[in-house]
Amino acid sequence: MRVPGDVPRETSAQVATEDVVRYAIEAGPLVERSVGVGWYEEHGSDVDHAALALCRLRRASSGRHGGPGHGDDAVRDALAGVNTGAIVWLLSRAISYMDESGFPEAVAPWFPDEESAV
Repeated sequence: MRVPGDVPRETSAQVATEDVVRYAIEAGPLVERSVGVGWYEEHGSDVDHAALALCRLRRASSGRHGGPGHGDDAVRDALAGVNTGAIVWLLSRAISYMDESGFPEAVAPWFPDEESAV
């Protein structure tokens, strides 16, 4: 049913392509800007913004190309030109989030021979 005043949107493929391009352009500079920015004291910091852009890039590219591997490729491409120190900083944020979100407990059953320090 068409809603009065509703303007037809572009096709989802076109919107996804535009999103992929936008996030790919934004992601690198956001990662670079996040170096040294903490995440415990302030929510929504530059490091969170950088991670959000990369997640959105991954989703848009996965949707556009029909599989999660394409999203992973898009993230790697976006990070290819980024300073190594900035990538290390962002990765430490990702590991922090994974740890605090229960990742170690979720994957521990896959590694039954490992001692758990969790």
